[in-house]
Amino acid sequence: MRWSELAEKECIDLVGGERLGDLLHADMSFDPQTGKIHAILLPTESSWFKKKHRFMELTWSMIRKVGPEMLIVDSLDRKSSKKQF
Repeated sequence: MRWSELAEKECIDLVGGERLGDLLHADMSFDPQTGKIHAILLPTESSWFKKKHRFMELTWSMIRKVGPEMLIVDSLDRKSSKKQF
């Protein structure tokens, strides 16, 4: 799957059914040696408007399903929810 296809999707939390955001403004963290993706860095809603660089780190193990319109993640696997970059 290409990033352009993934960027069109919404991110939904499996546990609470809450919308975490869309992937349009997200970034990725990956290992430059292997090319493996470590995490998707999803900007929090407040950071987008206030221009603070806070992200919710969605590790690859948190992703449960990639559907046609959304990405389902399990927040119970989340160790640290927000990181500042």
